[in-house]
Amino acid sequence: MMRFPLVRTGALPGALAGVAGGLAFGAAMVQLGNLPTVASLVRANTVAVGFIVHMTIAAIIGAGFGMVVRGQRLGAGEMLFWGLTYGSLWWFLGPLTLLPLLRGGVVVWDVTAAQAAFPSLLGHLWYGAVTAIAFAALRRGESRPGGGRGALLLGVLAGLAGAWLLGRLLDGQAQWLAPSGMVNPATHRVAGPVTLLMGLGAGVGFALLYPHLKDTSGPVLIRGALYGFAWWVAGALTLMPLMSGGSLAWSLDAVRARFAAFPGFVLSGAFLAMVYRWLGASAQAFFSDDVGARDEEGIGIRGLRALAGGAFAGMVGGLVFTIIMVRMGLLPAVARLVGAASPWTGFIVHLVIANLIGASFGLLFQRRSVDLGSALGWGISYGFFWWILGPLTLHPVLLGLAPRWTADVAGAQMASLIGHLAYGAAVGISFHLLEVRYNPWWIPHSDAEAACSTRRRDLVLTSAPALWALVVIIALTLPVVLSCGMQPSGGDYSIRHRLDISGPSNLECGGYRDAAR
Repeated sequence: MMRFPLVRTGALPGALAGVAGGLAFGAAMVQLGNLPTVASLVRANTVAVGFIVHMTIAAIIGAGFGMVVRGQRLGAGEMLFWGLTYGSLWWFLGPLTLLPLLRGGVVVWDVTAAQAAFPSLLGHLWYGAVTAIAFAALRRGESRPGGGRGALLLGVLAGLAGAWLLGRLLDGQAQWLAPSGMVNPATHRVAGPVTLLMGLGAGVGFALLYPHLKDTSGPVLIRGALYGFAWWVAGALTLMPLMSGGSLAWSLDAVRARFAAFPGFVLSGAFLAMVYRWLGASAQAFFSDDVGARDEEGIGIRGLRALAGGAFAGMVGGLVFTIIMVRMGLLPAVARLVGAASPWTGFIVHLVIANLIGASFGLLFQRRSVDLGSALGWGISYGFFWWILGPLTLHPVLLGLAPRWTADVAGAQMASLIGHLAYGAAVGISFHLLEVRYNPWWIPHSDAEAACSTRRRDLVLTSAPALWALVVIIALTLPVVLSCGMQPSGGDYSIRHRLDISGPSNLECGGYRDAAR
């Protein structure tokens, strides 16, 4: 064993971690009644055989995970996102691809097949998360020590801030969450305490995952948003239904009924992470005497340059987004933000917004893009975050309406989603190209190359690639699979939102009926 470090430090602990993940996934499969399907792989149909086959596959896949991440000295937080991405990729490779083939069928990669296998996606996310945490625990001796009481205190404070925002956001979606049983008069008395406990759990969990969070605000924002997504799966879809005496809310209907909580968890997760990061930075600045390395360019000058470069990149991204907006007829809806209806007015308002978001990207992500790949990853991730914060949230609010975070509305905003992803990609690449052209005279070329190589190595050794992949998977899976009866994305946002908001939807999609009926 000692002669094979790949097995000793990768495959073996990965297999053990995969067993832990398999137990979590297997418990869900028992409740969902999916184990006989797994047993059919060996020409059987009993739950016991299915569980044995499932655990064997879980150990094998876990060994693969261990070999993939064995060379990276990652903490539990970074490992978590690798696990979530690994689990979601195995959903595509397993239930949608290998399982039909091994059962003698054919592979059908369409929306209906994805809808039928959607509960398995949530199970694979659980499997990936538990496997990653277990793998990090098995390698605990190789990781850095925890942050102690200071990190936990910051986590509690950040959790309280996140709980406050989550409670406000869920209250605003009570009308759409009521049919799901997640928010209704019967549960309203305990909604506040449950949200508070969930926020505290999320804050303490984030502190345990990231006891030494030293990244800049931009990557922390994306990590927090995806951490909120993980809590939506763990909390709204799993723990809360089980604690209320029900079953897992993993069916397509149940998830669609709870989709109104998804943006709230994402936004509150991002807010929690940012508060945790800001509190940590403030504490470090207050209690530390180390002022760090200085150069001849002050923080203010760097900030102004990042603002200017980000604004220019936002202009480029806005022009790219305009192509989609013109084709889909979205400019008049943007013009209504200032009480107009002209496409030209909408174009001007759109460019102003694009510049402002681009400037914020420059401030948040300066020096985070070491190559075109990382620039593309951070840009797309930021574009997806602004799709949730912009068209789904701020746009209706600015029009005097309440946000409606339903799966149907998200599906109707697919063109806007693609536009935001394209906008983010253009902003990320444009800002990176501006950054690499900047060459201060007082920094030798060799030192600049060495610093860039160090940042590139550090980036690869984090969960950044997994974050980018997970954002793409979420962005291109949830709205498509969960949406039903999608309306055209063009036209007036406010008019579409005044249609059929007095009662639940009665549309059908792919053989599934809206759970809100």
